Amino acid sequence: MPAGGPHHKMLENDGCTRWLGAEVLLAEPGHAKLRMRIREEMTNGFDIVHGGMVFTLADTCFAMACNDPAGDDATITVASGVDINFLKSAKLGEEITAEAVRVAQTGRSGVYDVVVSRGEDTIAVFRGRSRTVPVPTQEVTPE
Repeated sequence: MPAGGPHHKMLENDGCTRWLGAEVLLAEPGHAKLRMRIREEMTNGFDIVHGGMVFTLADTCFAMACNDPAGDDATITVASGVDINFLKSAKLGEEITAEAVRVAQTGRSGVYDVVVSRGEDTIAVFRGRSRTVPVPTQEVTPE
């Protein structure tokens, strides 16, 4: 993440998002936006972006929208299920953007929509269902 830009605590140790090269454009409770450029290792045998890369960007954006950017030491919000529809493709060197918004929240459950676009074209629509749970405890393995 560029210094001085939007910040989200969950990305501090997120090697996958770092590998994607995703740039945080917006990080607010219930709303997030990410951008990434398609690199050669993100393409498939048809020379278009691999669907897993589009999914990963959308999923990360969804997670950012579900969790407070400042963090919460007691709970985390995770996916309980998702659906994605791929509508168009993107190619090497193109830039895609994912934007997530909260649609509904009741208690510990939420619904979020993520639109992945390339310029004005929507390339995928992702709907995520979330659940807030206690922070998992680290089990210490005896030596």
